[in-house]
Amino acid sequence: MNQSKNPTPYLLLSVLLIGIDQASKLLVHQYMQPGFSGQIALIGDWLKLHYVLNPGMAFGMQLGHEYGKLFLTLFRLVAMVAIGGYMIHLARAGASKGLLWALAMILAGAVGNVIDSTFYGVLLGNAPYGSPTPWFHGQVIDMIFVDFWEGFIPDWVPVWGGQYYSTPIFNIADSCIFLGVCSILIFQGSFHSHGPEEEEVKEEREEGEKEEGPSKADPRNDIPTPTSTEEEDDTKKESI
Repeated sequence: MNQSKNPTPYLLLSVLLIGIDQASKLLVHQYMQPGFSGQIALIGDWLKLHYVLNPGMAFGMQLGHEYGKLFLTLFRLVAMVAIGGYMIHLARAGASKGLLWALAMILAGAVGNVIDSTFYGVLLGNAPYGSPTPWFHGQVIDMIFVDFWEGFIPDWVPVWGGQYYSTPIFNIADSCIFLGVCSILIFQGSFHSHGPEEEEVKEEREEGEKEEGPSKADPRNDIPTPTSTEEEDDTKKESI
């Protein structure tokens, strides 16, 4: 059976990434102007800091329903608790370290955006106009702009078809979720090849074989034992 792991290091990684995510958002809010006027080029014309407010999901996507924002925030809260509990369970069950690091990144991203949605409407006053309450309606701060495509999306694309669009602007929390999910998809074979249950079954099978002794199929078990009559015949042949 795989050895149980302490979930603390993975939780600490989540806390560290949450701190970096929140610090970057608050610094951008404090020192940058929203939109193109406050844009800062980092690497040429394709990697920039661009301060925008995202009222919806990751990478600028939105839910169009009137209560879409509230539903999204509540969903993030449930997902945050579920991911955290699942990661702790897997750690105690002896899951792969790679899987646990990936889940820690996903947890950090979920918590980072939950903080924005839950509190920024009150603390930063950035809830959309007409929101029934600033609580749970805060807008997520995005700032990482990888600018390599822009144009109109084909009309046949659902929801966004026919609209002018550019590559998404995202934040560190979104990056953590994206990298964590990609790690699980790419390396899932190594993460799950020797799970706790498989190792336990293998160990029980080996112990059972030791207790049973030689297998019944062992060719040595098929060698006949000479009878007393056969022994007497052999003795007569030797005397003659």
